[in-house]
Amino acid sequence: MAIAPALIDRHGRTIRYLRVSVTDRCDLRCRYCMAEKMTFLPREQLLALEEIALIAERFIARGVTKIRLTGGEPLVRRDAIDLVWRLGRQVGHGLDELTMTTNGTRLAEHAGTLADAGVRRINVSLDSRDPATFRHITRHGDVAQVLDGISAARAAGLAVKINMVALKGLNEHEIPSILEWAGTNGMDLTLIETMPLGAIDEDRADRFLPLTEVFETLSQRFTLIRDPHSSGGPARYWRVAETGARLGLISPLTGNFCESCNRVRLTTEGKLFTCLGHEDQVDLKAAIRTGGLAAVDAAIDAALAAKPARHDFSVERGAAPAVGRHMSVTGG
Repeated sequence: MAIAPALIDRHGRTIRYLRVSVTDRCDLRCRYCMAEKMTFLPREQLLALEEIALIAERFIARGVTKIRLTGGEPLVRRDAIDLVWRLGRQVGHGLDELTMTTNGTRLAEHAGTLADAGVRRINVSLDSRDPATFRHITRHGDVAQVLDGISAARAAGLAVKINMVALKGLNEHEIPSILEWAGTNGMDLTLIETMPLGAIDEDRADRFLPLTEVFETLSQRFTLIRDPHSSGGPARYWRVAETGARLGLISPLTGNFCESCNRVRLTTEGKLFTCLGHEDQVDLKAAIRTGGLAAVDAAIDAALAAKPARHDFSVERGAAPAVGRHMSVTGG
């Protein structure tokens, strides 16, 4: 098939980054992400591994240089490692980087294989190092399991970045110590504002912590120097002089970054979302099953022609979520 045109949306933004949710399932139930009782997609509705790979390879052919595998928790899908092996072969052949975001619970088992398959760095979601707080946030998780996974990843040669959702009244007091712990152990830390995606069992306004406030607090303890580094995503970075590590901030509410959006998201069901904060999507599963890659190209083009300029996130008491789907559907 002839090479299709580059991926440019109607606002002139070039798409270089594809996030793939390989499953909507997760073995944790983080309070800001999921309801305690979730209904997941039947397995027969999911894209087959071969279909995910073909769609991802088509995106690479059209100019995507970074792919991140997400979930839910990607490592709970049994064939996720097979997908890593296949896409890992594309690194250096159009794809610059294959990465993964994981909650770390199964990382001790799979870290070595991920490294062998071509993954060079991963993001690990860790909102607290305190066992009781971690168990409360995740509803039943064991933080020791995650810390063991992080150790295994570093031993396998993977660069690890810690992702931490800043939660008022839950983990805000831990942010300075986690920044110091991460930096001392050669890991960067990215802080994330909670996002209004999907109905949960709490009011997000009670836990929303503006990163502008967090940054001001951290600046009183650490020397933070603006760093032009970019990982290809929305984070803005500062170098922490005391440790040499980086602090990243993802602030969709207090520091909107949509003008530079370079991302689209493929769900495990085959829906392509061009914005995390909107419901607009095209069905790539239907496209690939009825018309092959030509139909996939046409559907992608239609999605980019409708990509919104920005999200409309707002966290106000009693407000409905920006979209009905949970974060686990389109990837954390």
